[in-house]
Amino acid sequence: MKIKKGFVLREVCGEHVIVGEGLGAVNFGKLLALNETAAWLWKQAVEQEDFTAESLTEKLCEEYDVEPAAARKDVEGILAQWQEVEVVE
Repeated sequence: MKIKKGFVLREVCGEHVIVGEGLGAVNFGKLLALNETAAWLWKQAVEQEDFTAESLTEKLCEEYDVEPAAARKDVEGILAQWQEVEVVE
């Protein structure tokens, strides 16, 4: 999976949001607000370029004191949201 070109994480009024920039995001007329953990996962996904639920789950478990099953559930939920709004491919 990859972050679609043209989508970036920004901080707007103290909130982490994904916004579309450039021609690749012309039809993305919304902001996607992320909590701290989701914003951290976005940054990990950007660093990895080609990421999986497994690779993000592993990173989440390394960074936070969380059980792998709970981390996997959270990662899958976030990825489902990103897929729904089409910011990943």
